Amino acid sequence: MKKTVYSIIKSVRNFLSEKFHNEDSRLPYYITVIISLILVVGGINLFVELTDTLKTDTLARYDTAVTDYIISFRNPSLTTFFKFVTDIGDVTGYLIVLILFVLLSWRIIKSWKYVLQSVVVLVLATLSNMALKRFVDRARPGIEHLVSVKTLSYPSGHAMGAMAFFGFLIYLISKLRINRIFKYSLMVLVALLILSIGISRIYLGVHYPSDVAGGFIAGFIWVVFCILIFDVIQIFRRDPEV
Repeated sequence: MKKTVYSIIKSVRNFLSEKFHNEDSRLPYYITVIISLILVVGGINLFVELTDTLKTDTLARYDTAVTDYIISFRNPSLTTFFKFVTDIGDVTGYLIVLILFVLLSWRIIKSWKYVLQSVVVLVLATLSNMALKRFVDRARPGIEHLVSVKTLSYPSGHAMGAMAFFGFLIYLISKLRINRIFKYSLMVLVALLILSIGISRIYLGVHYPSDVAGGFIAGFIWVVFCILIFDVIQIFRRDPEV
């Protein structure tokens, strides 16, 4: 990915440098950042537009069918499990994971960069989720809620945060130089955690399946965008004359 990013940035910089060679030498970088931000905003707007078109009877039937199927498995043991899983995708859960991540970074990785990057991804996903909820203004499902909720429904904040935060952790794990079997097993476990958090919101009756799907999509967008930006920053720091 970095080679691709390098080539794109080099081409953009050379083009912009020719156009603005008499201006501030850093101007091409500023323009590149602005273009990236415009693309993100455009992507969010596109996401909202697509979300608006999904408010159909077909989607309603799909949501109902999937929800009925999942809650048909309700039992005390599964309820306890999914309440635990959904707590991992809440504020307290992220704080615990971040503390463990800090300890790991301090003792093994010897770098705080990845901790900071993970926090940035989570904060961006959280803030954008709040904005999207207000914009779409979708009420929660009318079925029994097994946990208390106070915010709007679409997109699922738990699903979006899980995909953004734990999805970025999967990316970081993929970069570790460790035993392949252990690495891939860890990545699969984290991926299953993301999926479980999404399912827990449907099982507990606080989200429609489409809420969870929307949250996963939006969270994945943030993961990809942040990885791109972090790679761009790294390239600029290593070689400001890319």
